[in-house]
Amino acid sequence: MIKIILDTNFVLIPFQFHIDIFSEIQRIADFKYQLCVLDKTIDELKKIIKEQKGKHKAAAKLALQLIKKKKVKTLKTTEDKYVDDLLVEQSKKGALIATQDIGLKKRLKKPYIILRQKKYLTLT
Repeated sequence: MIKIILDTNFVLIPFQFHIDIFSEIQRIADFKYQLCVLDKTIDELKKIIKEQKGKHKAAAKLALQLIKKKKVKTLKTTEDKYVDDLLVEQSKKGALIATQDIGLKKRLKKPYIILRQKKYLTLT
């Protein structure tokens, strides 16, 4: 079973672009997978809710609700590293990373999942 780890910016897609990332992942993944987020991603979403206003706060709240509703597994991290560094490590261990972060995409081991044309997800 392959882990698909959702980056913080990725779980905000449903609110920003009105795309069901969960059904899209199901469409492109013809293998057994488990959706995951890092505990630091949850922390980032809570920080957005606490510090931001308006649509960013609403998007982060929606993302947390979706993570809970879809039973996305939270991976505990022990190291005090940036989320991007932890995602790169997971990518090297064989996990698929779902992200929109341009800088992170350059560091990830292929394949990874991205949003194309603000309409659909693709495995790159």
